Amino acid sequence: MTKLYLLFALLTLGWGSQAQSPTQSLFNGQDLTGWTTVNPAKMSEWSVVDSTIRSGDGIRKIPANTYLYTQKEYADFEFSCLFKIWGDASTGLINSGIQYRSIVKDGKMVGYQADIGKGYWGDIYDEHRRGKLVGGQLSTLQHVLNPEGWNSYMIRCKGPLHEIYINGVKTASYIEKDATIPQKGVIAVQIHSGGKAQVAFRDLTITEL
Repeated sequence: MTKLYLLFALLTLGWGSQAQSPTQSLFNGQDLTGWTTVNPAKMSEWSVVDSTIRSGDGIRKIPANTYLYTQKEYADFEFSCLFKIWGDASTGLINSGIQYRSIVKDGKMVGYQADIGKGYWGDIYDEHRRGKLVGGQLSTLQHVLNPEGWNSYMIRCKGPLHEIYINGVKTASYIEKDATIPQKGVIAVQIHSGGKAQVAFRDLTITEL
């Protein structure tokens, strides 16, 4: 009986470990395989430089919001990445964001966004739908944020609960109460129209919950 119990326990542990979703990389560090843009012509706005996803050149103003998104959709997950945004604020808005649980509808990216940029750090925004949902809490973040250097973002969604963190600091949480809002969608990185901005993303990973 002892041997049978031990065998059963080992098999159970094996099945349990297989059931857990491993952390997966969303970016191979070499090209944009697995990613696309709302308008295929905008793929030229994104490139891979030194194992980072980049957009903007710091020379010309960004004419329109552009999104690079995953071909796969995600519902409950923990997403992490490193990001960097820089540019001349005197030329216009220097802004970016990470879309999640988003859909492409009528040629637009629609859905939740973890915001990036001065005046918007750590906000949860609802792109092309309801606008800002929650303002970012900056009392702690302001002490650890590197405004033009590398920072980390973590987005965690489980059912209706959304939590976002920058550099390990929770900036906002939100509970979705509208049952008509899709709770599954793509992940996307954005560069916002406005100034002479540049954005970069690397080490993009996701763990499905």
